[in-house]
Amino acid sequence: MDTDLRGGTLVQQARALLSGERDRIANAANLAALLHMELEDINWVGFYLLQGDQLMLGPFQGKPACVRIPLGQGVCGTAAATRRSQRVADVHAFAGHIACDVNSRSELVVPLVLHGRLLGVLDVDSPSPDRFSESDQKMLEEIAAVYLASID
Repeated sequence: MDTDLRGGTLVQQARALLSGERDRIANAANLAALLHMELEDINWVGFYLLQGDQLMLGPFQGKPACVRIPLGQGVCGTAAATRRSQRVADVHAFAGHIACDVNSRSELVVPLVLHGRLLGVLDVDSPSPDRFSESDQKMLEEIAAVYLASID
């Protein structure tokens, strides 16, 4: 995927899709659907939303997923706890990886932080090792920012 060309278009699509709607669940659902439809070589995309001291499954596209993830555990919990994106080339080599889908081989998780407050994470999985590039990470971080601006 040519993420420089494609990523800019996808960010624009996300902005247009979420324009005028402020509901965080509706926007997360539509954004998960858009990403699932447009991203190549992925098998799961969705949101985990902070609830107390854990991440709770939110809107997603793909196979059924883990419902609760403690902060600091797995790729999603690590992204949430550190508030830093996690791009993992081989999830089986990631200490503490939580295998919700045994077919997932690589993962990219972007924390959702609004006004200094953690809201959750945007999670994308692929069945291919080393699927996600630095350009993919930047694009998903931009899309996460579009989502956060839509609910601010």
